Amino acid sequence: MKITTKRTAYLAFLTALTVILTRILSIRIPVAGVEGVRIGFGALPIIFAGVAFGPLAGGIVGALGDLMGYFINPMGAYMPHFTLTSFLTGFIPGVIVFYVLRRCRTLPIIFIAISVGQVLTSLILVPYFINMLFGVPFTVLMPPRLIGQLINIPVYTYFIKILLNYKSVNIRDIPAGSSC
Repeated sequence: MKITTKRTAYLAFLTALTVILTRILSIRIPVAGVEGVRIGFGALPIIFAGVAFGPLAGGIVGALGDLMGYFINPMGAYMPHFTLTSFLTGFIPGVIVFYVLRRCRTLPIIFIAISVGQVLTSLILVPYFINMLFGVPFTVLMPPRLIGQLINIPVYTYFIKILLNYKSVNIRDIPAGSSC
C-alpha cells in the first residue's frame, strides 16, 4: 500500500465517519443484557476503504475506528475480539476485490466481496464472541442479525458502487479497477 498524504487524509476521514456512524448515529438493540444488534451504517466506510484502497487500508480503518470509538464513547469494557472483527470487516472484502478477483469492481463482484465479509464477521464471529464472552445463546442472536445483513449487504453494495463511480470529485488516489 503506497502511503501518500491524500490517501492518509481519505483514510482518516473514513475512520472518523466510522466512529460517528457506529457510535452516535446507530440504533442499539440489547439482547440478554448486551448489545445484540446494532442498526446503522458504521461498516460502510470500513468496507469502502477495503474495496477502494486495499485490504490493509480497510483493516486499519476498521481497527482504528473501533479503538477510537471505544475511547470516545465506551460501551462497557474493551474487548479486542470486536476490534479484530472490525479489522476483518474491511480486510476481507479488500482481499477478495484486490487479490482474488483482480481489482474488478462490478456490482456482482462488490456484492460477493461484501457478502463474504459480512457473513464471516457479522454472522459468524460477532455472535460467537458474544456467546463466548457473555453467554447469550445463538438462537437469540442469529435471527435479528440475519435479517439485518439481508438488508445491509445490498445497501452497502449499492452505496459503495455509487461512491466508486462518483465522477465529479477527482479521486485519482483510488487505484483503478482492471477490465473485467
